[in-house]
Amino acid sequence: MQTQAAVLNQPNGPFDIQTVEIADPLAGEIRVAVKAVGICHTDLVVASGAMGLQFPAVLGHEGAGIVDAVGAGVTSVKPGDKVLLTFNSCGQCKPCSHHEPAYCNHFVPYNMVGVRIDGSTRITRDGAAVSDNFFGQSSFAGYAISNERNVLKVDDDADLAVLAPLGCGIQTGAGAVLRSLAAKAGETLVVIGAGAVGLSAVMGGKIAGCATIIAIEPQEGRRALALELGATHAIDPNAGDVVAAVRGIVADGADMVVDTSGYMPVVALSVNMIANRGRIGLVGVPGSLDAVLPIPVVQWITIGGTVRGIIEGDSDPLVFLPELIAHHKAGRLPIEKFSKTYRLDQINEAIDDAHHGKCIKAVLLID
Repeated sequence: MQTQAAVLNQPNGPFDIQTVEIADPLAGEIRVAVKAVGICHTDLVVASGAMGLQFPAVLGHEGAGIVDAVGAGVTSVKPGDKVLLTFNSCGQCKPCSHHEPAYCNHFVPYNMVGVRIDGSTRITRDGAAVSDNFFGQSSFAGYAISNERNVLKVDDDADLAVLAPLGCGIQTGAGAVLRSLAAKAGETLVVIGAGAVGLSAVMGGKIAGCATIIAIEPQEGRRALALELGATHAIDPNAGDVVAAVRGIVADGADMVVDTSGYMPVVALSVNMIANRGRIGLVGVPGSLDAVLPIPVVQWITIGGTVRGIIEGDSDPLVFLPELIAHHKAGRLPIEKFSKTYRLDQINEAIDDAHHGKCIKAVLLID
């Protein structure tokens, strides 16, 4: 089957809209007619080639669409079903068996290598292999091949353009607060960065009943949006001493800090923002793979601090995504307030707009 795809032919793009061939689904696979796909920061990190991606490649990992065909043995969905796509996992290792698929022992080969486990690709161009299988989908295309473990059936009336980003960015931010750090009602939360993931963390804090939610964000418009979505305070990190500003709001420090920025000069300050038994969650990807977070050991022992890395908000997607959809239906997760739609052939414009602060979450629509 031929379709149009945004093909990355070299590191850092641009993406080119080209005709490619999509294979029939094998056993356990599902071919989806993609209708919407969010653009995530991870797409752009991988597009740089820094993680070893081979070119040409098709990326995209916040897909949503309609099932077109299923391979042998698939029982969870059928052609015509509306579905969301998310990250893939093996389903057999210890973390997967403990309902922790975000920490699958085989996360990299199942999501990041650009081929199936057997080394084949689902996409070709003029008969030559194109790297795909990104997060088990590669949904910057009219069709994508996914797997039962990373496909969730949704209601027939679901708005796929709104819900597509749940598959990665939204579940990462909200899950960091609700699942990874297990926020409790009355606790205090600091969120560094108010992009799509950070705003989702803010909403997660509100859903959890956090008493104080502080957003740290340099862009004025994003600070205002954070306040609209549930933050009780917003701090401009360029306006002065960030730690003093946080301590001016919560004198004893925050129970939780979630970094979604990866901006290490501010992330490094988080160790002085937390209260006794406070916990820090690291979500944002730093600009350098060698980035480190210095921990003052004596201070850390004294206050009983915790710091941990977070992947995909510790989500078990087939359980957590329905919870997020329910929160959205109830008005507690209004992600459409920071989403902007573009056509697939506007992908480079959408990325440029995101880089220049003209949109927060870009979602590509595919006819």
